[in-house]
Amino acid sequence: MKPEYIGRVLGVGVRVAGRMAGQRIAESGARQSPQAAANAQVPGSASGQAARETGRQAGRAAAQTGQGVARGVGGMLRPFRRVGGILWLEITGAFFLLPVVVFAPNVWRTRASWAAGPDHRTFLASVVVVVVFLYLGVTSFWRARRRSRS
Repeated sequence: MKPEYIGRVLGVGVRVAGRMAGQRIAESGARQSPQAAANAQVPGSASGQAARETGRQAGRAAAQTGQGVARGVGGMLRPFRRVGGILWLEITGAFFLLPVVVFAPNVWRTRASWAAGPDHRTFLASVVVVVVFLYLGVTSFWRARRRSRS
């Protein structure tokens, strides 16, 4: 898909959404509740009540417009969520493999002390770190691959 095409589609979508939002705001402003209409016709009624009703209508229209914009942005970003999730898993897997690279030489160096010796605790701690982070890194890449195939 060409970048020009994506920009054109997004531009058209934004214009249509803006037009729809403007129409809805105009419709909700044109409609007036029966109570507000009755208050406006009675001579001597408080103008503050009519102003509050107009404020409520404007608030409802703004909330409806905000919900429509949020729904539109969510729909526009939905295709990127899958790719972003796959990329996140791969980056996380790479960071999980860094301790493996750092501690693996330590395991190799202290391998002679695995049962009993001066570096026994260092060996065991290094093995635990390598095994845990190797598991996390490999499974992260495995989940990214599985997600990319589906």
